[in-house]
Amino acid sequence: MIIERGGTPLSKPEWLKIRLPETNQYSRVASQLRHYHLFTICQEARCPNRSSCWDEGTATFLILGNQCTRNCTFCAVTKGNPRQPDPEEPKRIAEAVHFLGLRYAVITSVTRDDLPDGGASFFAATVKAVRKLSPSTVIELLIPDFRGSQSSLETILASRPQVISHNLETPLNIYPHINRPKDNYFLSLEIIRQAKRAGFITKSSLMVGLGESDEDIKQAMQDLAEAGCDLLSLGQYLQPTKKNLPVSKFYSPEEFASLENLARSLGFKAVAAGPLIRSSYLAHQLYARIS
Repeated sequence: MIIERGGTPLSKPEWLKIRLPETNQYSRVASQLRHYHLFTICQEARCPNRSSCWDEGTATFLILGNQCTRNCTFCAVTKGNPRQPDPEEPKRIAEAVHFLGLRYAVITSVTRDDLPDGGASFFAATVKAVRKLSPSTVIELLIPDFRGSQSSLETILASRPQVISHNLETPLNIYPHINRPKDNYFLSLEIIRQAKRAGFITKSSLMVGLGESDEDIKQAMQDLAEAGCDLLSLGQYLQPTKKNLPVSKFYSPEEFASLENLARSLGFKAVAAGPLIRSSYLAHQLYARIS
């Protein structure tokens, strides 16, 4: 089933309509995030899976504030001039991870091109703080591209998380539409390549529904596989606000099943594909398939 954009905005199909329950566990996570004054990408990017993830006691922590220095047209995160990083933030995240008893913690950030190292040292400090209080917690770092800084990437690698994730986001042909230079596509592949060469489990994510062709998707998956990407998430792009790009096509669950089969045939060790899949959604389950 194909639902494509004509001259008017698309209505969400049934498989994208979700309920937003607030269970005791959901409320507990929300309460702790407020208590420790922490941001999550779940909230800032308006993730459709927030309720189910929080209900399971998981969340993707957003470090370095909640204002991004870039202006990608698919993203709902606030753009602007960020404040200076809070030196106590790594400690607060570690305390929240420990209090919630997380076995798997995903840590990401807004892009901070205003910082000399892009925030790499804060990622490393957060890993260190979490390890101190929760040594058995598996840590996944979902990192920006640090404008290609080799020293920043080396800081990330030296912090020794179990998983290094960096999102390619879309096929190459879509980059001009999301306000990204095409060179960034190849920079992202190089980050995956270097992390794999250093011995890490590597992960990336692709969105569909922005006007890409089947061949575009296949090429992006091939590029990631050849770069050494182990884990792949494939999900439907959803327009977060009226200011963001509209959806070009809603892919059906059957189409996602076909994309998952294609990804597996290309050599990815584990794949999560579906309309509501996001890069950090049920990340612990994807990791568990190969650990």
